[in-house]
Amino acid sequence: MTNFFANMKISRKLVAVFLATSVIAMCVNVFVFFNLNQALEKINSVFSSNISLNELSDNLNHIHSGLTGYLETKGTDDLELYYASSQSMNEMMRSLNSDITDNSVELAERDIRNMLETYLKTADEAIQAKRGRKIDEYTAKYEECSKIKDYLNTYIQAINNEQFRINSENYMTLVNTFRYTQIMSMLIFGVASVMNVLLIIILTSTITRPLTRLSAKAEEIISAGSPENVEPLEVRSGDEVGKVTMAFNEMLASIKDYIARIRTQLITQSEMKEKNLLMETHLKDAQLKYLQSQINPHFLFNTLNAGAQLAMMEGADRTVEYIRNMADFFRYNVKKSSETVKLSEEIELVDSYMYILNVRYAGEMLFEKDIDESLLNVMVPSMIIQPLVENSIKYGIKDLEPGEGKVTLSVYREDKMCCIRVSDNGVGTDEEIIEKIMSNEKKPSETRGVGITNVMARLDLFYNNKEVFEMKSRKNEGTHVTIKIPLEDGNV
Repeated sequence: MTNFFANMKISRKLVAVFLATSVIAMCVNVFVFFNLNQALEKINSVFSSNISLNELSDNLNHIHSGLTGYLETKGTDDLELYYASSQSMNEMMRSLNSDITDNSVELAERDIRNMLETYLKTADEAIQAKRGRKIDEYTAKYEECSKIKDYLNTYIQAINNEQFRINSENYMTLVNTFRYTQIMSMLIFGVASVMNVLLIIILTSTITRPLTRLSAKAEEIISAGSPENVEPLEVRSGDEVGKVTMAFNEMLASIKDYIARIRTQLITQSEMKEKNLLMETHLKDAQLKYLQSQINPHFLFNTLNAGAQLAMMEGADRTVEYIRNMADFFRYNVKKSSETVKLSEEIELVDSYMYILNVRYAGEMLFEKDIDESLLNVMVPSMIIQPLVENSIKYGIKDLEPGEGKVTLSVYREDKMCCIRVSDNGVGTDEEIIEKIMSNEKKPSETRGVGITNVMARLDLFYNNKEVFEMKSRKNEGTHVTIKIPLEDGNV
């Protein structure tokens, strides 16, 4: 019972106990009422036979009185009394036994009924003789009726006395039974009251005991001054108090963990100061190297411009074009310090890069473009196409026969996306390697190029969505890398 109450909500506990006590009280009251009412009905029915016999004798006297009055005076009131009493007598006679039996009481009822029928028949004949003025006949009939009436009264009185004696004995027996019923009802009522008290005690204990334990644990923490050595409470119920106990345990664990972390931080604080000094030294060194990396492209760009001017003065047109493309290539890297550029600028960088490579490899690299010019002003992260083109050449078509390798750059619109696809007809890549590249399982040094890994990382950071990059390839069927740039408002 205790476990059953422990897992119930407090509101349900209160409702359950209220219903249980109410049901018990109602059952006890119904039991007591039923037994007492049954005993009273039995007591009331004990003397019903005596009452019926007395009513029968009284009614017979009324009939005879009406008969006597009518025969003597021929009054209408006496005749009405006679007929009314006779009708009442006929109704009373229906309740008397008329069958043959060996029961003494029922046998007496049968005799009384037969004599009453004889009396009523004789009385009716006397009245008819009176109306016909047959004096001798109604006189004889009246005397016969008087004899039957006297005999019936004597017989009814004898039976009534015998029934009263028997009913008195039954009455005493019923009185004793009634007293026994009273005692049993009081015992049952007492047991029910004890059960109600036990239910209330169980309910209150399931609510107050966990609260007492929780209060004692809180006092223990206060007196100890620190919760580190205080053990958590055992959760013994699933009600609201149990949930509060669980929250208390979680809070206790959090405080212990917080204190442990503070101590760890205090222990390592001196070491962190030394590390901070070392990190400042490294930071300064990194800043210096960064400045140097910015200076070197500028120096190279200025040097290439000087070479282009010198070649122009000497009339070397191809050399001028080559140097200009080299200068444009490095100028893009120097000037584009912002994160986003126009798609047209990215395509111009690829054109410069492919021109440089074809000069280097004597025109062996075929490069085609299929560009939707309505998308040239779309803003994209810088340096996302050239690394893909470089990767296609380096790992896709470099080892093919001269003139067989081809790289295709496509820019098209698909749904609400600007799609940039770099395709080649090279040797392709295994699906296992592609899966590792896409899931970042391989380090940059282990993949087919740092460029793809770098582009994927920047696209993921920029768009917060890895689905903007897609790579498909089959062995000896080439590779297709697609970047899908969302076309939002203002980026068209």
